[in-house]
Amino acid sequence: MTDPKPQPIATPQAIRGTQDIFGADAEAFAHVVETFERVRKLYRFRRVEMPVFEKTAVFSRSLGETTDVVSKEMYSFEDRGGESLTLRPEFTAGLARAFITDGWQQHAPLKVATHGPLFRYERPQKGRYRQFHQLDAEIIGAGEPQADVELLVMADQLLKELGISDGVTLMLNTLGDGASRDAWRTALVRYFRDHAASLSEDSQARLEKNPLRILDSKDPRDKPFTADAPMIDEFLSGEAQDFFGAVTSGLDAAGVAWTRAPALVRGLDYYRHTAFEFVTDRLGAQGTVLGGGRYDGLIETLGGPHTPAVGWAAGIERLAMLVGEVEQIEPALAILPESDDLELKASAVAAQLRRAGIPCWTAFRQNPKKRITKARSDGAFSALYVRSEENRSQEFKITSVSTTDEEVELAKRVMAILGEDRFGL
Repeated sequence: MTDPKPQPIATPQAIRGTQDIFGADAEAFAHVVETFERVRKLYRFRRVEMPVFEKTAVFSRSLGETTDVVSKEMYSFEDRGGESLTLRPEFTAGLARAFITDGWQQHAPLKVATHGPLFRYERPQKGRYRQFHQLDAEIIGAGEPQADVELLVMADQLLKELGISDGVTLMLNTLGDGASRDAWRTALVRYFRDHAASLSEDSQARLEKNPLRILDSKDPRDKPFTADAPMIDEFLSGEAQDFFGAVTSGLDAAGVAWTRAPALVRGLDYYRHTAFEFVTDRLGAQGTVLGGGRYDGLIETLGGPHTPAVGWAAGIERLAMLVGEVEQIEPALAILPESDDLELKASAVAAQLRRAGIPCWTAFRQNPKKRITKARSDGAFSALYVRSEENRSQEFKITSVSTTDEEVELAKRVMAILGEDRFGL
């Protein structure tokens, strides 16, 4: 009896809604993170690292049971101890939990920043994934409008330093204080009840529990009614008007352009005052690249003391898609031994130059004479040829395919490090 024919092993595939980031895309991703780290240091935001999962109640209590994130999109599971845990769908709730449990109140007002992966089970599309990555910046324990201004100026500077601010608009609104928001909410419920039968199913479900979110509906059935719905300006208290005026005056003083968006909302009850989004038409339907607002009631929702706070988040993938349109070339140096017996010497030279901060390209195989082709295809436009030590004055030779200032400066640095007397000049 012959052995059964072995079945071919199925090649594993990536999970839908995830991505493997490589090459230029990975460089753009890294550039976004590096720029964010540089900018957050300018504004003295403390770096924090957060758990990738929390108790499910952290998110269900903070985001609200009726939101799509909680009802449809969270990756929740029961651990071996029988406790319900959830992969974080956003950063703010976890940061608020840490503020309460880790004693961060002593540092208030606390400015913190972080970045990393988040998880939501939603329909994948351009710039939107089930595992995605965000930048996040928060000021916790500051109720002054100046905190809102600082975060918005920081966000504006980030986009400018990434080189993607052209075509990006800051859309700004106020949700008012608690009394203003409650009055607006009551008016919205009354207005939408008169049109309930014509609203989309989602908006009908939101009518009593979360009517502000109807204003943000993308369903064409809702558009005729959202256009004529009551706006927040009709209900703003004097205090709320003064707060928003201080925010807009601060932005004007800092030279940050903004556009009023009276229909821009945040549906959860703990949001107050400032709401904002930086939007672009360069990413199709998913036009928001950075957004946030003031959430003065969140920490109370999680069982902590009344603590005003404001923050924003930005999708790294979306920012990287915009950055990908910006050409970025960093000069690199190919280290090329002229014969096989010079491999060790070339490795030693590369190590010396890298320790001095020179980016070096090296190869592990191929004929030494063919390596330059591979080096140039990998972005190394200058080459250092390593020769025999028999003639010390011609031990190295440096060449470049361009004469840009960067390449010339690179050559000068290399010669200074290795010694000009070792080059055949």
